[in-house]
Amino acid sequence: MTEHVYKKIELTGSSTTSIQEAIENAVSKAAETIKNMRWFEVIETRGHIENGKVAHWQVTIKVGFALTE
Repeated sequence: MTEHVYKKIELTGSSTTSIQEAIENAVSKAAETIKNMRWFEVIETRGHIENGKVAHWQVTIKVGFALTE
């Protein structure tokens, strides 16, 4: 069994469409520069209301990635 060491970072993604899209936006942007991402956990969800409707989502996640040699 190979042992791994992980590092966690915190990211906040946003979307005008959905919580899921806000998460996907954060993960896909991070994937441009961070390799070996393995998992995420949702820390906080918030939104912006305009005219009585949800106008914008923000989701803060922690992403774990494996450190390599």
